[in-house]
Amino acid sequence: MTRDPSIYRLCLVTDRDLARGRALTDVVAAAVQGGVTMVQLREKSATTREFLEEARALKAVLAPHGVPLVINDRVDIALAVDAEGVHVGQKDMPVEQVRALAGSRIIGLSITNADQMRGEDTRLCDYLGVGPLYLQQTKADASTPLGVEGFRALRAMTDRPVMAIGGLKADNCAPVLAAGADGLAVVSGIVSADDPRAASQAFARLFQK
Repeated sequence: MTRDPSIYRLCLVTDRDLARGRALTDVVAAAVQGGVTMVQLREKSATTREFLEEARALKAVLAPHGVPLVINDRVDIALAVDAEGVHVGQKDMPVEQVRALAGSRIIGLSITNADQMRGEDTRLCDYLGVGPLYLQQTKADASTPLGVEGFRALRAMTDRPVMAIGGLKADNCAPVLAAGADGLAVVSGIVSADDPRAASQAFARLFQK
């Protein structure tokens, strides 16, 4: 299925613990106004019902703007709220099985090294989230940072759209875009920002240069 590649430019990856007490729907709504083109709902500690309610709320925020909602890990939640996509990691359901359940929905896959990039899942998904680029504090089990050159080497191994993730700030993204990133997946740089709309605008401006 052919997709508009611009949806991969700026993905907000949510983290309620970093939202500074603000409602996630408010943070996401502001980020979309600032230029976010995709939202990945990531819930590591929520109950299934809480995850479902959050997904429904975000779907209602995003649908009027045509911004796709991607659910992290949980294919069942994605199907329940008719989300546009699912993002899985290396320990989650294999992409082949995700595709069987999710049909033509967007499927993203996390990649941290060359061995994973050579896997069959890479050829079956729609886009890749490659990282962590830089040292970050939002994912406790994150791998060693790739750095720009490590990212460049992995990017050269695939023709899939690639979003860089991990420790991204508006002032350190230019090198990774020059290294071939099609997009940026941002967590704390937007979720924790004083003004999520302005923070998103700062990232979005990188694609206008």
